[in-house]
Amino acid sequence: MDDQQREDRPQEHESHAPQPEGQQPEDHELTIESPQQYKALSHPLRQRLLLALGGQPATVGRLAALLDSRKGTVAHHLKVLQEAGVVRIVETRKVRGGSEHLYQRTTRRIAVTERGAGRDAGPTTALLKAVAEECANAPQEPVLVLRHLRLTADQAARLGATLQALVAEAAEAPPGEPVHGVLVALYEQAAGRDD
Repeated sequence: MDDQQREDRPQEHESHAPQPEGQQPEDHELTIESPQQYKALSHPLRQRLLLALGGQPATVGRLAALLDSRKGTVAHHLKVLQEAGVVRIVETRKVRGGSEHLYQRTTRRIAVTERGAGRDAGPTTALLKAVAEECANAPQEPVLVLRHLRLTADQAARLGATLQALVAEAAEAPPGEPVHGVLVALYEQAAGRDD
């Protein structure tokens, strides 16, 4: 074993929480409601961190390398997400000179609504920018469809329920398979936009 491998290898493991390593995020939907959560999600790097944590837990170092960012910057943004209840530490490892945390999203699905956020579309804008960056870097051509439909309130409600059910019922492949992002949006256009 060379010095670099020895340095990167954890020397001891201690569990930070009573969850086994590699446990998946909880299988319910987290609805973003508090001002602290909206603020946490309003930064594009924090959106990218959430997307990167969609597959499996990761360390600050791994996330920094993946997102081409500095470890200190990633650690700061993870702390903000953790304080907002969107990310948690699932394991702490003793490594040479300190501790290393494995971070994970608290839930698989996160719903962002603009209710309660006033007119601030920051979280949605940041989310769409992060998804656009992921699509631009995807190894295969992404499926991206925008269609405008005239719908009654009942039709819109049924379509929304169908889309949510489709995503909720999607079966996941075993670990090791590529992670795919799924973004579902149904919204009513602002008044005066009848094009």
